[in-house]
Amino acid sequence: MSAEPRINDRIRVPEVRLVGPSGEQVGIVPLAKALELAQEYDLDLVEVAATARPPVCKLMDYGKFKYESAMKAREARKNQAHTVIKEMKLRPKIDPHDYDTKKGHVVRFLKQGDKVKITIMFRGREQSRPELGFRLLQRLASDVEDLGFIESNPKQDGRNMIMVLGPHKKKTEAMAEAREAQAARKAERQGYATDDDAEASTDEAAEVATDEVTEAPAAAAETPAETPAPSEA
Repeated sequence: MSAEPRINDRIRVPEVRLVGPSGEQVGIVPLAKALELAQEYDLDLVEVAATARPPVCKLMDYGKFKYESAMKAREARKNQAHTVIKEMKLRPKIDPHDYDTKKGHVVRFLKQGDKVKITIMFRGREQSRPELGFRLLQRLASDVEDLGFIESNPKQDGRNMIMVLGPHKKKTEAMAEAREAQAARKAERQGYATDDDAEASTDEAAEVATDEVTEAPAAAAETPAETPAPSEA
């Protein structure tokens, strides 16, 4: 069955409860009368509540209605936030440079509004020193406390120790900020391009003025001086 409502001649009932173009209640009218009013207003008769008795129909521009509905659905999908859990794996005796790199990834994930699952992997005799992993997780949580919080406390899971960090910002807020930052960068680039064009135009005008000043003395030099006529004795 089609999910779209029935419109105009596709409506097959003897009478309908009619709603006007502005939402006003017209009342129960014969279908023929409703279709006549639709033609008079140059609109469509759209069945908006097929299960009602009698069915509810409204006078509207159905093409415009479909377009606006599609745009609203598109905007809703655009702003829809999907919960994503990123994962970062570390070793208990991680190198300081590697730690900074891993922490940078965690910061980026939290800024994007994503959760981060931190896994400390123990190998060999490291399994007898779980406090090393616990201290590392606590250090990482402290380093990123401005962006996230401990959503799930560290716990041992076989050879691994796991902790989950949650972002302070919601995913939708992070997405909105990212779009605003992108628009600001775009506007800034366009501003730079406009300034460069203006500067180029100014330089070009200066060059033209310089050429005119240079050519003027040259033209004067090429004009021969008049020889005075000899005086009569």
